[in-house]
Amino acid sequence: MLVHSLVAQNDAAESENKIHEDSVARQYGFAGGLVPGVTVYAYLTWPAVERWGLEWLDRGAMSARFASPVYDGETVEIHSHERDGVLHVEARNPKGEVCATATASLPDDPVEPFPAADFPTIALPAPETRPPASEDTLRSVPLGVVERRWHAAKATHYLDLVSDDLSVYRDPPVAHPGWLLRAANAVLSQSVRLGPWIHVSSDCQYHGRVADGDVVTTKARVTDVFERKGHRFVAMDVLMAVAERPVLSVRHTAIYEPRTRDVNQD
Repeated sequence: MLVHSLVAQNDAAESENKIHEDSVARQYGFAGGLVPGVTVYAYLTWPAVERWGLEWLDRGAMSARFASPVYDGETVEIHSHERDGVLHVEARNPKGEVCATATASLPDDPVEPFPAADFPTIALPAPETRPPASEDTLRSVPLGVVERRWHAAKATHYLDLVSDDLSVYRDPPVAHPGWLLRAANAVLSQSVRLGPWIHVSSDCQYHGRVADGDVVTTKARVTDVFERKGHRFVAMDVLMAVAERPVLSVRHTAIYEPRTRDVNQD
């Protein structure tokens, strides 16, 4: 059993998604603003990269589920053990409760990315013209394309934020998988207008590394919209590429409309 300890940081308290802000999060029954799921995902990747190095970014996989909140300032322990070539990873809060789980692996051969032809190439709407998120909107409105350039000069700040001390990201500089996954959230939030919303799970298949100056293009399409126990969910397939070279395929699920506290929790 390998244990990696860190102090969680909520880097999204001032974001448009108010589930990360204390007063709004409390309206949904949480103790405070939620540390973003993409940040917790970054914590979960530490054992995989420690085990397999940068090869994991070339063809590795991780499936992550976020079960309960992680709060700013909490000491989080990342527990991992390997069985039959699969890493089993847990994020535990100070009470020992499991907040997130993941499995990670390194296939012998590269896995094919999602077909690029399956994804629309649509410009993002202006922020003020985004349609409000609803089942009808999410089923009918194509998601726009997000482009982000990765700058090695800014990488140290991000690595400090996610408490990742692995040297493989630094020389030569390589983008962290947690930084990449942020774009899966951005393609949704920049295409439709959301209220407070929650990242639920991500199934990630890596295809290659992102180096200094690379522009990552993110495209996505909605695959399902559904309701469960009062929450409204959206599921998406997401493809990220540098030029025409795929770097990440993701099946990404979020609660776009959480239930309020008066909804039956059973």
